[in-house]
Amino acid sequence: MARNLKALGLWRTALVASVRRDGPDLSARQMAIMLQVYLTDPPHTVRGLAALLNISKPAVTRALDRLSMLGFVKRKRDSEDKRNVLVQRTVKGSVFLSDFAELVIAAGAVAPEDMAVVRAEEELAAAAKARLQTELQVARPEDLPVPAAEPAL
Repeated sequence: MARNLKALGLWRTALVASVRRDGPDLSARQMAIMLQVYLTDPPHTVRGLAALLNISKPAVTRALDRLSMLGFVKRKRDSEDKRNVLVQRTVKGSVFLSDFAELVIAAGAVAPEDMAVVRAEEELAAAAKARLQTELQVARPEDLPVPAAEPAL
């Protein structure tokens, strides 16, 4: 349960920071669509997003209307199949998600009391690495004396 509370706390911290910014607030559905479009390989269609997220096509269309209005995605007719509408990424959408990612990173920053543990583990790792390097230098075959050749009989 503590792990769940920590995860929810991180999510809350990131969302609160996002809401406090001047940028737009996205619904969970809009954010899910954004993440799907930006974090998975294209092409993306309304039908495909609806199937993947298990929501109706009209719900996807409404979310895309808002995301398009914000300039976060754009829609284009599929040149191969005119019935399909492709959902494409935009620079503005990439910047929005990059900024949001920074909020998530900041929310998950290591607490000061946890840093002592991290530093101690790093010191132990550095000491172990130094010992290993010393042992390897001593045991290198090229550093070992070459036995003298036995005299021929």
